[in-house]
Parts: sequence; structure tokens; C-alpha cells
Amino acid sequence: MQAIRLFQGYLWHPKEAPLDLKALLPEAVEGARLLLDEVPPPTPFFEDGTPTAGQRFYQLTLLVLSQDPPEAPKPLAERVAKALQPLLEGLPQGVGWLLLEDLRPL
Repeated sequence: MQAIRLFQGYLWHPKEAPLDLKALLPEAVEGARLLLDEVPPPTPFFEDGTPTAGQRFYQLTLLVLSQDPPEAPKPLAERVAKALQPLLEGLPQGVGWLLLEDLRPL
């Protein structure tokens, strides 16, 4: 059995916003475990040149335990993405995210 990462990315929000993202997101989505860990900003600036220092960043990982090869969970990743989209869109205003499919073993 191995852990296979389905998605990896970041969530962020302004530091002054008192948000508890762990309370706003479920522990699992379609059977994939959702991990959320606060991290320093991954880059000093956003693409538009805005500094990231005023934001709190979280690394978001969705993973499953599987005996199948890493590419086998592709259909599960598609279901997770479909279920995760409304959850992310339902987060409070000011929360941003970047999430990419990443079918690799951990």
C-alpha cells in the first residue's frame, strides 16, 4: 500500500482575516484525504507583482492509499476535482487557491 498524491497546491488569504480553513474544509473528499498545513509564502510576489507577505499560505494536498500504480487513480482524481470545486468556490471572499493534479506516490 502506498500514498498517492492526487492534487497539490496552495490556499491563501489576507493575514488580517481571522479564518480557520481547517474548519471550513472537510477532512476527506470522495475518499481522498485532505491535508492542510500552514507554510511560508512559496514566492515573494504573485504573478501580478503584488507581494505575498500580507497573506497566510497553506499547502493543500489530497491523497489516497492505494496498491495500484500512480496513474490508476485518474478516475478518482476526476471525481475529487468535481466535488472539490464547489467547496473551494464556497470559501469566504479573499481566499485564493492554486491546485494542480499530481498523480505521484509520496
